[in-house]
Amino acid sequence: MLKSINSPIDMTQGKPWQSILKFTLPMLIGNIAQQLYSTVDSIVVGNYVGDNALAAVGSVMPILNMILVLFVGISAGASIMVSQYFGAKDREALSHTVGNCITATIIACAALIAVALPVLRPLLKVLNTPDSIFEWCVDYLSISIIGVAGLAYYNILSGIIRGLGDSFSALVYLLVATVINIVLDVYFVAGLGMEVAGVALATIIAQFVSSALCMLKLSKMTEYFDFGFKYMKPKAKYIKTVIRLGLPSGLTQAIFSSAMIVVQSLTNQFGEAFIAANVIIMRVDGFAMMPNFSFGMALTTYAGQNVGASRYDRVIKGAKQGTFMAVGCSAAITGVILLFGKYLMMLFTDTASLVDMSNRLMRILAVGYIAMAVTQSLSGIMRGAGDTTTPMWISLITSVAVRVPLAYGISFATRTPELPNGMKECIQISLLCTWIMGAVLTFIFYKAGKWKTKAIK
Repeated sequence: MLKSINSPIDMTQGKPWQSILKFTLPMLIGNIAQQLYSTVDSIVVGNYVGDNALAAVGSVMPILNMILVLFVGISAGASIMVSQYFGAKDREALSHTVGNCITATIIACAALIAVALPVLRPLLKVLNTPDSIFEWCVDYLSISIIGVAGLAYYNILSGIIRGLGDSFSALVYLLVATVINIVLDVYFVAGLGMEVAGVALATIIAQFVSSALCMLKLSKMTEYFDFGFKYMKPKAKYIKTVIRLGLPSGLTQAIFSSAMIVVQSLTNQFGEAFIAANVIIMRVDGFAMMPNFSFGMALTTYAGQNVGASRYDRVIKGAKQGTFMAVGCSAAITGVILLFGKYLMMLFTDTASLVDMSNRLMRILAVGYIAMAVTQSLSGIMRGAGDTTTPMWISLITSVAVRVPLAYGISFATRTPELPNGMKECIQISLLCTWIMGAVLTFIFYKAGKWKTKAIK
């Protein structure tokens, strides 16, 4: 029974919706567990250190996400290649793909540490980070970058495992790491008084555990591919394909994170209380987005395997069924946020004004999760088929050309003597507009069908 649960799923057979749902559920639980990393960080520092510490942890997330785009790209490219080679039953190509991704990650981690650490303080100053949280931000980012290999390898190796159709094993490893993270968070912060540095260190340790477990799992999957140093020797064919497929996904994350950083500068102008409110919103948003991301990743693997097997009829059928499931799930989440949002905010702080502000801002975003269900599902299909550039361009248009000018435009247009920086809601209104526009553009390009010509040759 256990062996069948944690074995790869062949999505080229059976009813599409059943394969997608079977793959999605463990991944959804895993994504929720992964979101607990940052959420527990926020809850612990918010309750044991204070609202300013909560603001510090949240305000550095766009910067951290921007720094990690290298690994987002490698992970995305690896997952697509693995799913298509697995669907095509190409053992040799699959073996070299896994080995080359492991090697590429080592090189990327070393380069990132060398480049990122020296620029942290200047970057935080450019972003108008308040003095009251500046050193906390430096501590969190520095520790996260030094220990980046744990996060990088978990995301890349779990992406390979998911590309093989096994979402259960990654879930188990992540749950183990999440428990470690929670225990260490409380111990380091409440027990040792390490404040923000404590939650960063706890997260890094937990991520190394999860990445080690993923590596052990891959070393035992010799039924499907060969694993060893022979296949870790860089080969131009596989490195180039990872870059070709992964670079657009990495750039998409970079674009989104860059927009977040620019908007963060605007957010910082509204003061520590508003920064803390946005941190709370981001944490709740992270959970609300989990079904969308999970269905998107499931459909990427589903499309990859079926494109590898030249089953485009199943790809189209699965796209419809998967999108309907994602939209239904997001509609339910929207209802929960609208009805019980205030109680969710109270998990992070007992400051009444902060709870009310967070709840009011969160309600603006609520309906947007339904639009994001469409975007993530259909983007997942296009990426799995090998078309990673179209989602990148859509992200570029919506995040840069729409969101940033709209946020600053609303802020500027609503300035008054009482509101010298304009209306605070500009951040959430601009994000909602971005999500809706992204869904419309994604649907149009999916229907155009260019993704059908992008399979790996």
